[in-house]
Order: sequence, then structure tokens, then C-alpha cells
Amino acid sequence: MKIIAFGASPSKNSINKKLATYAANLFENAEVEVLDLNDFQMPIFTVDIEEEIGQHELAKAFLAKIAATDILVISMAENNGNFSSAFKNIFDWCTRINAKVFQEKPMLLMATSPGARGGGNVLAIAKNAFPFYGGNIKATLSLPSFDANFDIVNGKISSPEIDNQLKEIIKNFSIV
Repeated sequence: MKIIAFGASPSKNSINKKLATYAANLFENAEVEVLDLNDFQMPIFTVDIEEEIGQHELAKAFLAKIAATDILVISMAENNGNFSSAFKNIFDWCTRINAKVFQEKPMLLMATSPGARGGGNVLAIAKNAFPFYGGNIKATLSLPSFDANFDIVNGKISSPEIDNQLKEIIKNFSIV
């Protein structure tokens, strides 16, 4: 089973990438590939640029990664209550090639932030929007107060309650 995981943030120290990586590696017998959004930097999407250069090769590569996976593990970064601009730009380029960006792949959708809401706003936006773009969301998880609930040194959730919740989600995760 192949899993693509990423944090929807371009930060080199993305807390969402850390959470997505941890969650993806909890799946048994899985080959995990963690994507870095910095590998998919494209000009800001406009129809004018699209008309000039056509479909961007990095958008095609991003879609190919999704096509080649069995499960998506995505942790959304919240910037001012919404998607990060880096994720939104990749998403915009990809929708012009395939409106069903997520290609009906089973998805674990998460978010975290330093605050007590744990990226709740962006998680709600993604949960409502992604099904229109081929997102087959099987489960969601918000990790509040990242610094208090995630052990950076060991790369795992430090709150036993939330960690058990995530492990239960993964144990019952269905790819059907």
C-alpha cells in the first residue's frame, strides 16, 4: 500500500508536515512518501499565465503523485483562517488539469496549529470543499495546541488521548 503525505504549508519546519508524516507512518505495511510543497513552486496562477505557458509541469507531477497512491494523508496549515497560499496555488494549477485533483483517493484529512482550535477553520473549509474536487475523506483529526501536544524530538503526538484517537482512526481506516 502506498501513501502520499504532506503538510499543506511551505514552511521548512511545518508542524502540519510533522503531523502528516507521523500519521502516515502509523499505517501498517505502507510505503510512505512525504511531499514537500516547496518542490512544487509555480508562478501564481492566472489564466493569463496559463494561456502563455499552458499546463504547468509541476502541477502535472503533483497530480501524478496522487494518481500513483492508495491513500492521501494531508494536514492543512491555517493561514489567516484559510489555506496557505502555497497550497492554494498548487491546487489552482492542478484543478485546471483535473478538476478532481484528489482523484477519489481515500483521505485522512487533518490540521494543527499552535492555537487551541488546531486549525479548525481551515479543516472545516477543506472538509466541505474537497469532496467537490475528488476528495474521498474517510476521517478527520484536529490537533490543538501543537507545541503542547506534539513531541518534536520523538516526532509523535504526546497527548495519549489524541494519539489514541488517531491510532483508532487509522486502525479503522477503510480504503474502500
